Order: sequence, then structure tokens, then C-alpha cells
Amino acid sequence: MFKGGNGKVDVSNSPDKLNRLVEGTFIKGDIKADSNFRIDGKLVGSLDTLGKLVIGPTGRVEGDVKCSNADIEGEMIGNIIVDGLLNIKSTAKIQGNITTNQIGMEIGCEFSGVCNYIEKNEAPLIAETAKIGEPDSEVVY
Repeated sequence: MFKGGNGKVDVSNSPDKLNRLVEGTFIKGDIKADSNFRIDGKLVGSLDTLGKLVIGPTGRVEGDVKCSNADIEGEMIGNIIVDGLLNIKSTAKIQGNITTNQIGMEIGCEFSGVCNYIEKNEAPLIAETAKIGEPDSEVVY
């Protein structure tokens, strides 16, 4: 019934642990989360998450972001730090600096800023991130 071990389970990239800011919702303030986060509304403030961030096509973030992986489809004004893979979709508009380990950019995306690459063997930017470099298999809705 119970498994041995320390009792701690890494849920930062678990698909059932999803925070969501839906379309039509506006939040002003800073957010810190231990799991995945999807934004289809508007956030004015910083976001710091140990999980994956998805900014949907209707999503907008005005502030700095730190996360383990990210898919950007909407708008972002601010700096973004991604420990793993950053996917910038064709509909994305980013104004700010990027620091990441891996990046993918689709044709049609807009990016204005400086992109800094970090080596995989360097220490993670988010100290608490547990499993950097694992295949990008998490599901974010």
C-alpha cells in the first residue's frame, strides 16, 4: 500500500498539478508556483515556477519569468529565464531578454531583445529544479 522512501514526490511537472489563468482573467502581482502554469489571461507581475510555463495564444505577461521549460504562443514583455527548453511559437511576440539552455523558434514569431545561452553543465538557474534535461514529456493543457 505504501512505498518506501522519504515520502517526497516531485510534482513540479506532473500534468495533474496545473495552475491556470483563463482567458478574461487579469492578475496584478507576483506569482510563485511549484508546478506547471498556463496563462490564457493577463498577468502583470513576475512569475517564478519550478514547472513548465505555457503562455497561450490569448495570454499576455508583463513581467519577468523564471521556469523549467516554456511554450510561448501569446505576448510577453519582460525577461525570461528557462532552465531547459524554450519553444517560441509562430504567434508569439516577445519583448525582453531570454536566457535558456535550448531554444526553438517558429517562423513568424516576433522577438526583440538579447538571447543568452547557458551550457547544460552549468548550475541550473532555478536552484530547486530537480530534473533538468529529462525528455519534454509533461502534458500541459
